[in-house]
Amino acid sequence: MSDVAAIDALVNKHRELREEIAKIIVGQDEVVDQILLSIYAGGHALLIGVPGLAKTLMINTIAQTLGLDFKRIQFTPDLMPSDILGSEILDQDRKFKFIKGPIFANIILADEINRTPPKTQAALLEAMQERAVTVAGHHYKLDLPYFVLATQNPIEQEGTYPLPEAQLDRFMFAISLNYPSIQEEIDIVKNTTNDETPEIRSLFTAEEIVAVQHLIRRIPVTDEVIAYAVNLVNATRPNVETATEYVKNYIDWGAGPRASQNLILAAKAHAAINGKYAPDIEDVKAVAYGILKHRIIKNYKAVAEGIGEKEIINTLL
Repeated sequence: MSDVAAIDALVNKHRELREEIAKIIVGQDEVVDQILLSIYAGGHALLIGVPGLAKTLMINTIAQTLGLDFKRIQFTPDLMPSDILGSEILDQDRKFKFIKGPIFANIILADEINRTPPKTQAALLEAMQERAVTVAGHHYKLDLPYFVLATQNPIEQEGTYPLPEAQLDRFMFAISLNYPSIQEEIDIVKNTTNDETPEIRSLFTAEEIVAVQHLIRRIPVTDEVIAYAVNLVNATRPNVETATEYVKNYIDWGAGPRASQNLILAAKAHAAINGKYAPDIEDVKAVAYGILKHRIIKNYKAVAEGIGEKEIINTLL
């Protein structure tokens, strides 16, 4: 199958996927699309929203429709790295045997990831970047595809540990979930207070997801689009010669090169699901907020004046 035919097939498969997910998840179309873009592009996603917005259910449903092995890790203050990675035990033959932890799956739901100390949060770093883990000097490759989809509660700060910038940068998208509309909430209540459970079909296999990731990387992109993405990321940095007064006034630190890479990968995926065979600048703009939001560190002046990341990114765009 040619890449053009493969992109056409992906458009249809993505539409079917959205229909299956909609059997369980009401609304949140943009959120679901961003999660799927992250998966198609081989990235990780951080979902930020108040309790009760179906973050966990959404990730579970997506894992089912993709036909992937799914594990959920509930992050708590007493969670240890070995609870995630696994540990060695002494078996009956007095030999050490490695028992794999929940990190050995295709999709990991890191639920309330900011509730655990940095030591345990850091246990995910190697897995997120290298798709491998090292335990007791042994290197273990993780099965592909591999995604970490994490959730975070933005309003409850007692007993939480903010994610280090190094770990935030490993997430391709930071996705904010908002409250549903009145009609959507009515539909949610109707669907969740009866005795019916919709059946979800698996539309992909692990091999097909890996093939889609390779397809996304093969999509051509013009130098003009790459230059736009790089210039956009560069514009977030207050310490470069070309920084504007606006950026110097409101930003302490800007996005790094990983943001430029993710902008292009996500733009390719966005173009593909919309039936385009190469991304343009509009595709970069469409994914810019989710990719740059968590990579911009505002200063005290921006906080004092109530200027959010979205306003800053819109200004840069």
